[in-house]
Amino acid sequence: MKYSKIIKKYLPSFLIGGAIVGGVIGSATVWGAGIPAITVSDDGSSYSLSLQILIMMTALTLLPAAFMTMTSFLRVVIVLALLRQALGTMQTPSGQIIIGLALFMTFFIMAPVFNQAYEQSVQPLMAEEITMDVALERASGPFRGFMMDQVREDDLAFFAGMAGVDSFESEAEVPFSILMPAFMTSELKTAFQIGFLIFIPFLIIDIVVASILMSMGMMMLSPMIISLPFKIMLFVLVDGWTLVLGTLASSFLVN
Repeated sequence: MKYSKIIKKYLPSFLIGGAIVGGVIGSATVWGAGIPAITVSDDGSSYSLSLQILIMMTALTLLPAAFMTMTSFLRVVIVLALLRQALGTMQTPSGQIIIGLALFMTFFIMAPVFNQAYEQSVQPLMAEEITMDVALERASGPFRGFMMDQVREDDLAFFAGMAGVDSFESEAEVPFSILMPAFMTSELKTAFQIGFLIFIPFLIIDIVVASILMSMGMMMLSPMIISLPFKIMLFVLVDGWTLVLGTLASSFLVN
């Protein structure tokens, strides 16, 4: 009974939130296919079990792409990869650990968005108060707002210009076909800016160690081998993991 309450409390934010992201992307394709509905109610209402299963399968298929295009995952995973490269620890932490840490950081950062989408779309849909198309439309709202808060105006204007659109009267008029690439471009820029700031102290250590080795005539000894313990010590002394992850979490504007 205890575990069932815990699962019931936290499962929507983690699983249903991800399914909503994939469902938003795949909704246009699914609804355009014209699949006949299978009614399960006595009055013949359009409660389609087969269509809901198909949408859920589509959401699961598109879930990896959705996490990269509509959430904070892209920025987090790039910054963590650049941090590992700046430290010079090769494969430590491993790629699986970086992906796992980035995934759960994404759940932490996106929790308000997932909860808002769940309350606005999934709960009314499960209570049969709204239809599936209305639920998908409501679910897209929180994710659209999140991406609009992070996207740069020049990136949005660039892709809008490439699409032949001059301007938008409101955020709701920005199509996902323009918003997604603009959001990803903005995330790449921000991630590389954070990565540059992370590289600076470790680069200084490498330069100092290389200069000392050259002055001592020890040019055959790799500076990276000598500088690695000092970089790890510096990272531990400043509580680097808390600093980096805290900076990443606070860099997102989540209402």
